[in-house]
Amino acid sequence: MGHVLLDPYYQGSSLIHRLDARLKVLGTLAFVLAATSTPPAAWPAFVLLALLALTAIHLAGLPFGQVLKRSAVVLPFAGMVALSLPFHGVGRPLWSWQPFGLELSVTDEGLRLFVSVLAKSWLAVLVSGLLVATTTVPDLLAALRALRVPALLTSTIAFMLRYLHVLVEEATRMLTARQARSAGSGRTIAWRARVLGGMIGSLFVRSYERSERIYAAMLARGYAGPAGQARSLQPLAWQTRDSWAALAWCLALAGIALLAYTIS
Repeated sequence: MGHVLLDPYYQGSSLIHRLDARLKVLGTLAFVLAATSTPPAAWPAFVLLALLALTAIHLAGLPFGQVLKRSAVVLPFAGMVALSLPFHGVGRPLWSWQPFGLELSVTDEGLRLFVSVLAKSWLAVLVSGLLVATTTVPDLLAALRALRVPALLTSTIAFMLRYLHVLVEEATRMLTARQARSAGSGRTIAWRARVLGGMIGSLFVRSYERSERIYAAMLARGYAGPAGQARSLQPLAWQTRDSWAALAWCLALAGIALLAYTIS
């Protein structure tokens, strides 16, 4: 197992690991579409989507604790974005408050919308985590190229994933050097902010200079730009198991979507 954030891939030989990367990308997009389009009142559909994702995670042999910990990261951000939804004017008031002459009321419809946004965000991140945990970066990039994702975008993602480790290591060395040169702990907030700003600026300059050196080395080795032909040592190959898995996944999502719009 790699670093939780920088290297989320889990080594394994499960059926989910061995599925074609194109299928996993399309299946993830279909799941996210089904989750985001589910009406807020269709709670059984949300439960079934969660069970479907957790079943796939179990089949992949991933540790539930780590997967749930990763997916829970999105909840504070989604909660901040949807913070105003509980005060939606439509619905039956559940709680009211009048600060400074303003009336704020939490309604049942607003609370339902708020919780549905959290559920949709969590489900989307949960299944996206399954994708990156069972698909290597080269296979994922090859799948994106095969699905006609713009070459500039795939190249940007590739370089970001490749050199994010380098930037983190560089920042860690700078932080260690700062701590080694800082005597005592009584520094002011202004001093800490000034030092942090200098570190960020230095990291940016070093990253820019490193990118120029890397680009020059790539040109010297025949780099043809983002539109150049990318090569992979393990080309993607669609097999019979991929067709059966795609059929089962589509039927499950279609059934859940039908249920959602029937009960909403």
